[in-house]
Amino acid sequence: MTAPSNNLTQIRKLPIFADLTEEELIEIEQLADEVHIEKGRTIMRQGDLGQEFALVVSGEADVIKDAQVVARIGPGDYFGEVALLDSIIRSASVVAATNMTLEVIDRRGFHTLLDDIPGLSRALLRGIAHRLAEREEEIEQLRVELSQR
Repeated sequence: MTAPSNNLTQIRKLPIFADLTEEELIEIEQLADEVHIEKGRTIMRQGDLGQEFALVVSGEADVIKDAQVVARIGPGDYFGEVALLDSIIRSASVVAATNMTLEVIDRRGFHTLLDDIPGLSRALLRGIAHRLAEREEEIEQLRVELSQR
């Protein structure tokens, strides 16, 4: 067996893929394209139809919703999955805060992975559930703040 490529080494480090087999990781690598993004570039724009899923290998990006920075993401984070799951428009923009390296998977490849790798589907669901829980906590915090005014 040949030594793993640098892409596979980077993909393997991402928490979303922690429980996947070597064969599953190789399938992901085959469907993913490494993309280098310059600081300041808009990677995804709120309101656009989702066409790809991206994994952050290196660098950081700001998640911007309605002209407000709502999060900063970095290595191990991913974005774009929700718009691909149900062909909906992007709920936020993602702008590179630093130079970045991403692994990008297009819509067809993303759906192929979901069909072929049940563990990936579960990992994505856990990630979405975690994000929803965080939003619920933020909403509750805002309610408390508003009630104290």
